[in-house]
Amino acid sequence: MSGTPDVTSDAQRYPIGRFQRQAEFSSEQRAGHIARLAAQPADLAAAMSGLDTADYAAPYRDGGWTVRQLVHHMADSHANAYIRVKLALTEHEPMIKPYDQDAWVALADSELVSPLVSLTMFTAVHERLVAVLQSLTPQQFARRLVHPENGPMTIDQLVGLYAWHGDHHVRHIQRYRETR
Repeated sequence: MSGTPDVTSDAQRYPIGRFQRQAEFSSEQRAGHIARLAAQPADLAAAMSGLDTADYAAPYRDGGWTVRQLVHHMADSHANAYIRVKLALTEHEPMIKPYDQDAWVALADSELVSPLVSLTMFTAVHERLVAVLQSLTPQQFARRLVHPENGPMTIDQLVGLYAWHGDHHVRHIQRYRETR
């Protein structure tokens, strides 16, 4: 049927559902997002535990990147999140630079460098990101940045996005392990 969504494909691409951007978050939701970010390095490490070279070279889903590329993408993406938060805290509504994630995972480091290096990077970035986020006031969470494709967003919205993003990709690896 034309126009009918492919439910199976959508469930593979978005195993925890699609991100739902909200206008505002409660202090409890914000704390939950920060807790999720704090837990993601250990969750990623657990999802990667016992994987071997063949696993890292396999796509995590049909038509998807390899597990290796996915782990490198997570480190790259969350490093960008950390920088974006710091820009929003130190500049007035900065215009952030998007990047082509498919081009980034096609670069040589995504093939040549062990995904364990990106796990270490992801862990370090999250330690610093969580420390910054735990120090912010509600007014600081309301500070804005501008994404050229997605428009203005607050630090709160960015934190919610990356809490979802990390969980989303950890679940991809967990599903890969369940189906290999």
